[in-house]
Amino acid sequence: MGQRERDRLRVLHEVEGGHISQREAALQLGLSERGFRKVLRRYRSQGDRAVVHGLRGRKSNRRVAERMAARAVSLARKHYGDFGPTLASEYLKQRHGIALSRETLRQLLTAAGLWEPQPRKTASVHVWRPRRSCRGEMLQWDTSVHAWLEDRGPAKMYLIAGIDDATNTLFARFVPCDSTEEHMRALWAYLERYGRPQALYTDRASVFQPTLAQGWKEEEPGPKTETQMGRALRELGIEWIAAYSPQAKGRVERCFGTLQDRLVKALRLAGVRTMEEANSYLEAEFLPDWNRRFTKEPANDTDAHRPIGVQAELAGALAHVENRQVGNDYTVAWRGRKWQIPKGAISPGLRGSTVRVEERLDGTMVARVNGAPAQLEYCDQSKIPLWTEPMAGKRHVPPPGQSRWMDRFSVKGNPAWNAYRQRQAAPLSAPLRSPSGLPPRG
Repeated sequence: MGQRERDRLRVLHEVEGGHISQREAALQLGLSERGFRKVLRRYRSQGDRAVVHGLRGRKSNRRVAERMAARAVSLARKHYGDFGPTLASEYLKQRHGIALSRETLRQLLTAAGLWEPQPRKTASVHVWRPRRSCRGEMLQWDTSVHAWLEDRGPAKMYLIAGIDDATNTLFARFVPCDSTEEHMRALWAYLERYGRPQALYTDRASVFQPTLAQGWKEEEPGPKTETQMGRALRELGIEWIAAYSPQAKGRVERCFGTLQDRLVKALRLAGVRTMEEANSYLEAEFLPDWNRRFTKEPANDTDAHRPIGVQAELAGALAHVENRQVGNDYTVAWRGRKWQIPKGAISPGLRGSTVRVEERLDGTMVARVNGAPAQLEYCDQSKIPLWTEPMAGKRHVPPPGQSRWMDRFSVKGNPAWNAYRQRQAAPLSAPLRSPSGLPPRG
């Protein structure tokens, strides 16, 4: 018997003892006089048990059928052993037609020992930041490394994801490594689908912010405080915002926590084994379902995404860019190799000048000559012979250091040389003899 029932029983005892009237008792219990008289009649017939609700201790008429509960627990034990109650209830309804609420399934799994309730903890308090009002106003961007395919595929894959701050619209791609090139490829795919966002909110990883250990080359364009990714964002007109804590970009961090639970199990049930299959499943099934269920309406219906512009400009911005000096033969050096500027792009004063060289994502090399792109051609120096055969009618002049005219020259047996040696060895009084035996003239 609870305290409320005890208080009601005390008021009934006061009425029976004649200490208070039925009207006063009804006011104390918050009942009408008619309602109190019903309680009083039940008290007089049943005694103290009248204040206890008649359904206490009985099973509810709305309880889940035992057969359905047993089947749900059996399926959860067989297929969804490491699923949480929320995700397991979704799959039970989607795949098996068993509609159970999250709380009902949680109680069933807890009773069966398949789920262990965790005590609630007080989270760290951080300053609240309101959402951006328009779609495309800010995109939270980050990378998560995880065993996404468990033991069915690569042991480690990276998921590059961007989530819209105003609507929770998710965009993601699996990549083999967390590099500048892969971030540029993922950003290119996002730009082609949605357009250019106003700002990109990321952490301070070396892809976006240089470290002291990296150093800088004098030929790199732009300020010395930006990376290739930072330069690309600047040229595309996208503001880069650095987060100084994981909580600052908590929306994408919490999204990764959800993905590492839901996406891993979805990939397992779909039988995905390769990165290509994972990206196909992500594009065809997971992302559309996510954006249908978990996005929210923005405060302002205006789309802040901007058009990406000319495709060639996008290819030039999302590339590895450095400045190079043009040689006298109208070539530029890139990673120890020479690249030839096409003849049609050569103009007066080009030799010795500095041009912008772009190594694009498709592997092509492009130089910006007078602002216009010119595709470079690789100079394969291994096919150039060390010397050429002499042309008919012209005197052949070998390169320096390769002349062979003294290879068979020898002074031994030369009469003039022998006479010179005899003269040097003979006394001064002895007459000099020529090689023919005659005295010298004069």
